[in-house]
Amino acid sequence: MKRIAALIALGGLSACAAAPQQAVTAPSSRPAGPGPTYQYLYGSGEGGAISVQAYAALLNHVAAVGRPKNSVVLAEGSTLAAPSFVPCGDKPLAAVFDVDETVLLNLGFEEKDARRGGGPFDPKAWDRWERTGAAAVAPVPGAVYALRQLRAKGVTVIFNTNRSAETADQTVAAVKNAGLGDFVHGQDLFLQGDDSAGSKKDGRRSTIASRYCVIAMGGDQLGDFSDMFNQIASPRERREAAGHGEVARLWGNGWFLLPNPVYGPGMRGGFDDVFPTDKRWDDPAQGAN
Repeated sequence: MKRIAALIALGGLSACAAAPQQAVTAPSSRPAGPGPTYQYLYGSGEGGAISVQAYAALLNHVAAVGRPKNSVVLAEGSTLAAPSFVPCGDKPLAAVFDVDETVLLNLGFEEKDARRGGGPFDPKAWDRWERTGAAAVAPVPGAVYALRQLRAKGVTVIFNTNRSAETADQTVAAVKNAGLGDFVHGQDLFLQGDDSAGSKKDGRRSTIASRYCVIAMGGDQLGDFSDMFNQIASPRERREAAGHGEVARLWGNGWFLLPNPVYGPGMRGGFDDVFPTDKRWDDPAQGAN
């Protein structure tokens, strides 16, 4: 299960589920069509173009970086304000990716979710999807070409996903059906349940970085790069942590983010979280009425 719970309590992280989560309430009737977030991510040329753009930038980075001294995986004891990185040494090169909505589009599951109007995440439905939905997927635009080019350059492609280790065979089948290649659990496919950390990925990232020089990472959630982002309760503070300081320099320079306006911890925040109070506008037309 990939998806991280979108609802986080104001006082701290209250849940870290690893499957799709809609940050909306269930409607009273089914919608006539998919909502705008589904339309954008799964149907629009714009959403596809952003994904292709991200993968093109990743390939350009890999071509330019050569063999770096350090990987792009944060070292133990590192902080977002003062990041440090796992040394590469003579380890072979690798690129690490999340799966769901990073390399793989869960079209079958999301179609059902869109028809019911989103609403609370149903972990039982997601488990059924993991076990039976391998044929109803597609690759993220740009992913098949990018992964093929990485392998041609001698870079090992590794998936680190919150799909369950109990459904490893079905995940292997899903990514193969999407044209992403063959993967082996425990070698180049890491899943939730491989360690005792649940949906947290830093432990698995550390294991991967102990074996490989990770020169690029791709994901659709900040937690695909560091669990520390998911420990920040305030949406505004989380945005600040991602967009400022030393960590901000990693975007497009080792860390590559794919679009996902549908689910995840980024889909939260009230008006005051999203729109700064010092940037409000009084519409003169409204004031005249």
